[in-house]
Amino acid sequence: MAADEADEIRGTTHGTAPAPLSVLDLAIVGAGSTAGDALRTGVALARLTESRGFHRYWVAEHHSMPGVASSSPAVILAHLAAHTDRIRLGSGGVMLPNHAPLVIAEQFGTLEAMAPGRIDLGLGRAPGTDGATAAALRRTDTPGEGADDFPQQLAELTRFLDDDFPDGHPYGRIHAIPGPVQGTTPGGVQSAHRPPIWLLGSSGYSARLAGLLGLPFAFAHHFSAQNTIPALDLYRQTFRPSAVLSEPYALVGVSTLAADDEREARRQTRALALNMLRLRTGRPGLYPAPEEAERHEFSPMEEEFVASWTTNVVHGTADEVRTGLDDLHKRTGADELMLVAHAHSGELRLRSYELIADAYGLPTAQA
Repeated sequence: MAADEADEIRGTTHGTAPAPLSVLDLAIVGAGSTAGDALRTGVALARLTESRGFHRYWVAEHHSMPGVASSSPAVILAHLAAHTDRIRLGSGGVMLPNHAPLVIAEQFGTLEAMAPGRIDLGLGRAPGTDGATAAALRRTDTPGEGADDFPQQLAELTRFLDDDFPDGHPYGRIHAIPGPVQGTTPGGVQSAHRPPIWLLGSSGYSARLAGLLGLPFAFAHHFSAQNTIPALDLYRQTFRPSAVLSEPYALVGVSTLAADDEREARRQTRALALNMLRLRTGRPGLYPAPEEAERHEFSPMEEEFVASWTTNVVHGTADEVRTGLDDLHKRTGADELMLVAHAHSGELRLRSYELIADAYGLPTAQA
Protein backbone atom coordinates (compact mmCIF):
# COMPACT_ATOMS: atom_id res chain seq x y z
CA MET A 1 0.00 0.00 0.00
CA ALA A 2 2.80 2.41 0.86
CA ALA A 3 4.51 1.94 -2.50
CA ASP A 4 1.26 2.39 -4.39
CA GLU A 5 0.44 5.56 -2.49
CA ALA A 6 3.92 6.93 -3.08
CA ASP A 7 3.51 6.35 -6.82
CA GLU A 8 0.21 8.23 -6.70
CA ILE A 9 1.89 11.13 -4.97
CA ARG A 10 5.09 11.44 -6.97
CA GLY A 11 4.62 12.72 -10.49
CA THR A 12 6.70 12.13 -13.60
CA THR A 13 8.73 14.94 -15.16
CA HIS A 14 8.21 15.35 -18.90
CA GLY A 15 10.24 17.19 -21.50
CA THR A 16 12.61 19.79 -20.09
CA ALA A 17 10.34 20.80 -17.18
CA PRO A 18 12.26 21.10 -13.88
CA ALA A 19 9.62 19.04 -12.04
CA PRO A 20 6.25 17.42 -12.71
CA LEU A 21 3.70 20.05 -13.74
CA SER A 22 0.11 20.12 -12.49
CA VAL A 23 -2.96 22.38 -12.60
CA LEU A 24 -5.01 24.29 -10.03
CA ASP A 25 -8.35 25.52 -11.39
CA LEU A 26 -10.38 28.19 -9.57
CA ALA A 27 -13.22 28.09 -12.15
CA ILE A 28 -12.86 31.83 -12.79
CA VAL A 29 -16.05 33.64 -13.82
CA GLY A 30 -15.16 36.73 -15.83
CA ALA A 31 -17.41 39.73 -16.28
CA GLY A 32 -19.75 38.95 -19.18
CA SER A 33 -19.55 35.16 -18.70
CA THR A 34 -21.32 32.57 -16.57
CA ALA A 35 -20.42 29.87 -14.07
CA GLY A 36 -21.37 27.36 -16.75
CA ASP A 37 -18.78 28.90 -19.06
CA ALA A 38 -16.14 28.57 -16.34
CA LEU A 39 -16.97 24.93 -15.66
CA ARG A 40 -16.96 24.07 -19.38
CA THR A 41 -13.54 25.69 -19.63
CA GLY A 42 -12.47 23.45 -16.76
CA VAL A 43 -13.44 20.33 -18.68
CA ALA A 44 -11.56 21.54 -21.76
CA LEU A 45 -8.54 22.41 -19.63
CA ALA A 46 -8.52 19.04 -17.86
CA ARG A 47 -8.62 17.24 -21.20
CA LEU A 48 -5.91 19.45 -22.69
CA THR A 49 -3.52 19.10 -19.77
CA GLU A 50 -4.17 15.36 -19.54
CA SER A 51 -3.12 15.04 -23.19
CA ARG A 52 0.05 17.07 -22.55
CA GLY A 53 1.34 15.04 -19.61
CA PHE A 54 0.38 17.23 -16.64
CA HIS A 55 0.28 15.06 -13.53
CA ARG A 56 -2.77 16.24 -11.59
CA TYR A 57 -5.70 18.64 -11.81
CA TRP A 58 -7.02 20.14 -8.59
CA VAL A 59 -9.97 22.40 -7.89
CA ALA A 60 -10.25 24.77 -4.94
CA GLU A 61 -13.01 25.47 -2.43
CA HIS A 62 -14.12 29.09 -2.21
CA HIS A 63 -17.41 30.59 -1.06
CA SER A 64 -19.35 33.83 -1.54
CA MET A 65 -17.03 35.02 -4.32
CA PRO A 66 -18.90 35.94 -7.54
CA GLY A 67 -15.77 35.53 -9.64
CA VAL A 68 -15.03 31.97 -8.51
CA ALA A 69 -17.36 29.04 -9.26
CA SER A 70 -15.55 26.38 -7.24
CA SER A 71 -17.68 26.20 -4.10
CA SER A 72 -18.29 22.43 -4.45
CA PRO A 73 -15.04 20.61 -5.30
CA ALA A 74 -16.51 17.10 -5.07
CA VAL A 75 -19.25 17.94 -7.58
CA ILE A 76 -16.77 19.47 -10.03
CA LEU A 77 -14.39 16.53 -9.66
CA ALA A 78 -17.15 14.03 -10.43
CA HIS A 79 -17.87 15.94 -13.64
CA LEU A 80 -14.18 16.03 -14.57
CA ALA A 81 -13.81 12.32 -13.87
CA ALA A 82 -16.47 11.62 -16.50
CA HIS A 83 -14.50 13.57 -19.12
CA THR A 84 -10.93 12.38 -18.44
CA ASP A 85 -9.15 9.04 -18.32
CA ARG A 86 -5.70 9.34 -16.74
CA ILE A 87 -4.93 12.65 -15.07
CA ARG A 88 -5.15 12.68 -11.27
CA LEU A 89 -8.06 14.70 -9.92
CA GLY A 90 -8.26 16.27 -6.50
CA SER A 91 -9.11 19.07 -4.15
CA GLY A 92 -6.77 21.96 -3.68
CA GLY A 93 -8.34 21.89 -1.29
CA VAL A 94 -11.39 20.92 0.68
CA MET A 95 -11.53 23.20 3.73
CA LEU A 96 -11.89 20.57 6.44
CA PRO A 97 -13.33 22.81 9.20
CA ASN A 98 -16.26 23.67 6.90
CA HIS A 99 -17.48 20.07 6.78
CA ALA A 100 -18.15 17.03 8.92
CA PRO A 101 -15.30 14.53 8.36
CA LEU A 102 -17.79 11.75 7.60
CA VAL A 103 -19.28 13.80 4.75
CA ILE A 104 -15.86 14.32 3.19
CA ALA A 105 -15.03 10.62 3.55
CA GLU A 106 -18.29 9.72 1.80
CA GLN A 107 -17.77 12.25 -1.00
CA PHE A 108 -14.22 11.18 -1.74
CA GLY A 109 -15.05 7.51 -1.33
CA THR A 110 -17.65 8.07 -4.04
CA LEU A 111 -15.10 9.82 -6.25
CA GLU A 112 -12.64 6.96 -5.71
CA ALA A 113 -15.35 4.52 -6.83
CA MET A 114 -15.90 6.63 -9.95
CA ALA A 115 -12.22 7.06 -10.84
CA PRO A 116 -10.23 4.38 -9.00
CA GLY A 117 -6.63 5.31 -8.24
CA ARG A 118 -6.97 8.84 -9.64
CA ILE A 119 -8.31 10.86 -6.70
CA ASP A 120 -6.36 13.12 -4.31
CA LEU A 121 -7.78 14.59 -1.11
CA GLY A 122 -6.09 17.91 -0.41
CA LEU A 123 -7.17 19.50 2.88
CA GLY A 124 -6.92 23.04 4.21
CA ARG A 125 -7.77 24.60 7.53
CA ALA A 126 -8.75 28.08 6.33
CA PRO A 127 -12.42 28.81 5.57
CA GLY A 128 -11.90 29.71 1.91
CA THR A 129 -14.06 32.79 2.49
CA ASP A 130 -14.81 35.59 4.95
CA GLY A 131 -15.68 35.03 8.61
CA ALA A 132 -19.43 35.58 8.24
CA THR A 133 -19.69 33.06 5.40
CA ALA A 134 -17.58 30.59 7.36
CA ALA A 135 -19.99 30.93 10.27
CA ALA A 136 -22.92 30.24 7.94
CA LEU A 137 -21.19 27.17 6.53
CA ARG A 138 -20.27 25.79 9.93
CA ARG A 139 -23.50 26.79 11.73
CA THR A 140 -21.55 28.49 14.47
CA ASP A 141 -20.75 32.02 15.57
CA THR A 142 -17.20 31.02 16.44
CA PRO A 143 -15.73 29.62 13.18
CA GLY A 144 -12.19 29.82 14.55
CA GLU A 145 -12.92 26.77 16.68
CA GLY A 146 -12.95 24.59 13.58
CA ALA A 147 -9.45 25.65 12.56
CA ASP A 148 -8.18 25.08 16.11
CA ASP A 149 -9.56 21.54 16.03
CA PHE A 150 -7.93 20.74 12.68
CA PRO A 151 -5.61 17.93 13.90
CA GLN A 152 -8.52 16.18 15.62
CA GLN A 153 -10.74 16.59 12.56
CA LEU A 154 -7.96 15.23 10.36
CA ALA A 155 -7.53 12.19 12.59
CA GLU A 156 -11.29 11.54 12.53
CA LEU A 157 -11.43 11.86 8.74
CA THR A 158 -8.50 9.47 8.33
CA ARG A 159 -10.24 6.92 10.58
CA PHE A 160 -13.39 7.14 8.47
CA LEU A 161 -11.40 6.74 5.24
CA ASP A 162 -9.54 3.71 6.60
CA ASP A 163 -12.56 2.36 8.51
CA ASP A 164 -10.38 1.64 11.54
CA PHE A 165 -11.86 3.30 14.62
CA PRO A 166 -10.70 1.38 17.71
CA ASP A 167 -13.02 -0.89 19.62
CA GLY A 168 -15.33 1.04 21.89
CA HIS A 169 -15.08 4.30 19.95
CA PRO A 170 -18.46 6.08 19.59
CA TYR A 171 -18.02 5.98 15.80
CA GLY A 172 -16.80 2.38 15.70
CA ARG A 173 -19.99 1.11 14.07
CA ILE A 174 -20.27 3.97 11.58
CA HIS A 175 -18.84 3.40 8.11
CA ALA A 176 -18.08 5.83 5.30
CA ILE A 177 -19.64 4.32 2.20
CA PRO A 178 -18.32 3.77 -0.41
CA GLY A 179 -15.40 2.57 1.66
CA PRO A 180 -13.28 -0.32 2.95
CA VAL A 181 -16.09 -1.93 4.95
CA GLN A 182 -17.66 -3.06 1.70
CA GLY A 183 -14.61 -5.22 1.07
CA THR A 184 -14.72 -6.87 4.50
CA THR A 185 -18.47 -7.49 4.54
CA PRO A 186 -19.38 -11.12 3.57
CA GLY A 187 -19.35 -11.31 -0.21
CA GLY A 188 -17.52 -8.00 -0.52
CA VAL A 189 -14.83 -7.47 -3.14
CA GLN A 190 -14.22 -3.74 -2.75
CA SER A 191 -10.60 -2.60 -2.54
CA ALA A 192 -9.48 -0.97 0.69
CA HIS A 193 -7.63 1.66 -1.32
CA ARG A 194 -8.59 5.26 -0.59
CA PRO A 195 -7.39 8.66 -1.86
CA PRO A 196 -4.07 9.88 -0.49
CA ILE A 197 -4.33 12.86 1.86
CA TRP A 198 -2.39 16.05 1.25
CA LEU A 199 -2.13 18.99 3.62
CA LEU A 200 -2.34 22.47 2.12
CA GLY A 201 -1.03 25.63 3.66
CA SER A 202 0.04 29.25 3.29
CA SER A 203 2.00 29.43 6.56
CA GLY A 204 3.97 27.17 8.86
CA TYR A 205 1.07 25.46 10.66
CA SER A 206 0.15 22.85 8.04
CA ALA A 207 3.79 22.57 6.96
CA ARG A 208 4.75 21.38 10.42
CA LEU A 209 1.75 19.08 10.75
CA ALA A 210 2.36 17.51 7.33
CA GLY A 211 5.98 16.93 8.28
CA LEU A 212 5.15 15.34 11.62
CA LEU A 213 2.56 13.04 9.99
CA GLY A 214 4.73 12.15 7.00
CA LEU A 215 2.20 13.48 4.49
CA PRO A 216 2.74 15.30 1.20
CA PHE A 217 2.50 19.08 1.49
CA ALA A 218 1.20 21.70 -0.97
CA PHE A 219 2.12 25.34 -0.39
CA ALA A 220 0.11 28.27 -1.78
CA HIS A 221 2.96 30.39 -3.16
CA HIS A 222 0.41 32.09 -5.44
CA PHE A 223 -1.00 34.10 -2.55
CA SER A 224 1.59 33.80 0.21
CA ALA A 225 4.93 34.07 -1.56
CA GLN A 226 6.75 35.60 1.41
CA ASN A 227 6.12 32.44 3.44
CA THR A 228 7.12 29.90 0.80
CA ILE A 229 10.74 29.21 1.72
CA PRO A 230 10.20 29.24 5.52
CA ALA A 231 7.22 26.87 5.24
CA LEU A 232 9.05 24.44 2.96
CA ASP A 233 12.09 24.49 5.23
CA LEU A 234 9.86 23.78 8.23
CA TYR A 235 8.15 20.91 6.42
CA ARG A 236 11.44 19.28 5.48
CA GLN A 237 12.97 19.80 8.91
CA THR A 238 10.03 18.26 10.78
CA PHE A 239 9.35 15.44 8.32
CA ARG A 240 9.05 11.96 9.77
CA PRO A 241 8.94 8.96 7.42
CA SER A 242 5.53 7.29 7.38
CA ALA A 243 3.65 4.49 5.68
CA VAL A 244 2.78 7.05 3.00
CA LEU A 245 6.17 8.68 2.30
CA SER A 246 9.76 7.80 3.12
CA GLU A 247 10.92 11.37 2.38
CA PRO A 248 9.29 14.79 2.00
CA TYR A 249 7.27 15.64 -1.09
CA ALA A 250 6.45 19.33 -1.51
CA LEU A 251 4.24 20.83 -4.19
CA VAL A 252 4.25 24.59 -4.81
CA GLY A 253 1.23 26.35 -6.31
CA VAL A 254 2.22 29.31 -8.48
CA SER A 255 0.20 31.92 -10.36
CA THR A 256 1.30 31.67 -13.97
CA LEU A 257 0.15 33.20 -17.25
CA ALA A 258 1.80 32.76 -20.64
CA ALA A 259 0.49 34.58 -23.69
CA ASP A 260 1.49 34.88 -27.34
CA ASP A 261 1.84 38.61 -26.78
CA GLU A 262 3.85 39.92 -23.84
CA ARG A 263 1.62 42.98 -23.53
CA GLU A 264 -1.49 40.83 -23.22
CA ALA A 265 0.06 38.86 -20.38
CA ARG A 266 0.80 42.14 -18.58
CA ARG A 267 -2.76 43.41 -19.15
CA GLN A 268 -4.30 40.20 -17.80
CA THR A 269 -2.03 40.23 -14.76
CA ARG A 270 -3.00 43.80 -13.95
CA ALA A 271 -6.65 42.71 -14.08
CA LEU A 272 -5.74 39.92 -11.63
CA ALA A 273 -4.26 42.51 -9.29
CA LEU A 274 -7.45 44.59 -9.48
CA ASN A 275 -9.48 41.48 -8.69
CA MET A 276 -7.30 40.71 -5.67
CA LEU A 277 -7.43 44.33 -4.53
CA ARG A 278 -11.22 44.20 -4.48
CA LEU A 279 -11.18 40.86 -2.69
CA ARG A 280 -8.75 42.06 -0.03
CA THR A 281 -10.86 45.16 0.62
CA GLY A 282 -14.11 43.21 1.02
CA ARG A 283 -15.53 44.00 -2.44
CA PRO A 284 -15.37 40.71 -4.37
CA GLY A 285 -16.97 40.68 -7.79
CA LEU A 286 -16.78 39.02 -11.18
CA TYR A 287 -13.25 38.75 -12.54
CA PRO A 288 -12.59 42.04 -14.35
CA ALA A 289 -11.67 42.33 -18.02
CA PRO A 290 -8.29 43.98 -18.71
CA GLU A 291 -10.11 46.95 -20.23
CA GLU A 292 -11.78 47.54 -16.87
CA ALA A 293 -8.40 47.45 -15.14
CA GLU A 294 -7.05 49.93 -17.68
CA ARG A 295 -9.90 52.33 -16.92
CA HIS A 296 -9.53 52.00 -13.15
CA GLU A 297 -7.85 54.94 -11.43
CA PHE A 298 -5.49 53.31 -8.94
CA SER A 299 -4.50 55.36 -5.92
CA PRO A 300 -0.80 55.42 -4.95
CA MET A 301 -1.51 52.85 -2.24
CA GLU A 302 -3.37 50.64 -4.71
CA GLU A 303 -0.51 50.93 -7.20
CA GLU A 304 1.82 49.73 -4.47
CA PHE A 305 -0.42 46.71 -3.92
CA VAL A 306 -0.53 46.00 -7.68
CA ALA A 307 3.25 46.14 -7.94
CA SER A 308 3.67 43.84 -4.95
CA TRP A 309 1.10 41.34 -6.17
CA THR A 310 2.27 41.10 -9.78
CA THR A 311 5.87 40.52 -8.68
CA ASN A 312 4.94 36.98 -7.68
CA VAL A 313 2.93 36.17 -10.81
CA VAL A 314 5.08 34.37 -13.39
CA HIS A 315 3.80 35.97 -16.58
CA GLY A 316 4.85 37.02 -20.06
CA THR A 317 5.78 35.09 -23.17
CA ALA A 318 6.25 31.33 -22.98
CA ASP A 319 10.02 31.77 -22.75
CA GLU A 320 9.68 34.30 -19.94
CA VAL A 321 7.35 32.01 -18.02
CA ARG A 322 9.64 29.04 -18.48
CA THR A 323 12.55 31.08 -17.10
CA GLY A 324 10.43 32.22 -14.16
CA LEU A 325 9.28 28.71 -13.30
CA ASP A 326 12.82 27.36 -13.59
CA ASP A 327 13.98 30.06 -11.18
CA LEU A 328 11.18 29.33 -8.71
CA HIS A 329 12.08 25.65 -8.78
CA LYS A 330 15.73 26.42 -8.07
CA ARG A 331 14.80 28.68 -5.14
CA THR A 332 12.31 26.29 -3.55
CA GLY A 333 13.48 22.81 -4.52
CA ALA A 334 9.80 21.99 -5.15
CA ASP A 335 9.09 18.38 -6.03
CA GLU A 336 6.16 19.51 -8.18
CA LEU A 337 4.86 22.79 -9.60
CA MET A 338 1.10 23.39 -9.73
CA LEU A 339 0.16 26.19 -12.11
CA VAL A 340 -2.90 28.39 -11.70
CA ALA A 341 -3.68 30.65 -14.66
CA HIS A 342 -5.62 33.82 -13.94
CA ALA A 343 -7.14 35.44 -17.01
CA HIS A 344 -10.50 36.97 -17.85
CA SER A 345 -11.26 34.55 -20.69
CA GLY A 346 -11.22 30.78 -20.74
CA GLU A 347 -9.48 30.80 -24.11
CA LEU A 348 -6.51 32.66 -22.66
CA ARG A 349 -6.26 30.24 -19.73
CA LEU A 350 -6.24 27.28 -22.11
CA ARG A 351 -3.68 28.96 -24.33
CA SER A 352 -1.42 29.63 -21.35
CA TYR A 353 -1.11 25.95 -20.47
CA GLU A 354 -0.61 25.04 -24.11
CA LEU A 355 2.23 27.55 -24.48
CA ILE A 356 3.92 26.34 -21.30
CA ALA A 357 3.63 22.72 -22.43
CA ASP A 358 5.22 23.66 -25.76
CA ALA A 359 7.98 25.65 -24.06
CA TYR A 360 9.00 22.59 -22.05
CA GLY A 361 8.54 20.12 -24.90
CA LEU A 362 5.82 18.19 -23.10
CA PRO A 363 4.28 15.34 -25.12
CA THR A 364 1.58 16.33 -27.59
CA ALA A 365 -0.53 13.34 -26.58
CA GLN A 366 -0.44 10.58 -23.98
CA ALA A 367 -0.67 7.00 -25.22
